[in-house]
Amino acid sequence: MATPPKAKTTTAPSKHPEATAMLRADHQRVSGLFEQYEKTRSPAKKKDLVTTICNELSVHAQIEEEIFYPAVKKALRDKELVPEATVEHATLKSLIAQVEGAEPDGEMFDAKIKVLSEYVKHHVKEEQTQMFPQAKKTALDMRALGAQMALRKDELLASRHTL
Repeated sequence: MATPPKAKTTTAPSKHPEATAMLRADHQRVSGLFEQYEKTRSPAKKKDLVTTICNELSVHAQIEEEIFYPAVKKALRDKELVPEATVEHATLKSLIAQVEGAEPDGEMFDAKIKVLSEYVKHHVKEEQTQMFPQAKKTALDMRALGAQMALRKDELLASRHTL
């Protein structure tokens, strides 16, 4: 069976980026936050950065798991990339739970942030070099997926700010 042609952009440009572009932007934002964390010595600044990192990663993981991963899994008939990424998310969530809301009180806290940062880098590299290129070769409408993800991200961020 032939693969359907890749969907091109619609006549009206979307205000939302393609799904993979949106996820890449999230990856860059979190990478920058980790870099800021490494440079700061202020416990208050560290705590603020960790709060932002945890929020960003939690929301990012949730939109991937709810929207992006199921679409990619179906389009690729994948039995490896998405399950592996989902397991990696479970580990990330465990690390987030250990640092979220905690006081940045020394070397063990810093070590957890370092491991979280390294784990995120590994996960991002796999997504960007393996999953994203394969997903873009499918018939998935990346603009429509990006719009759906952006709406869900806005909802999740709003709910986190009202807690």
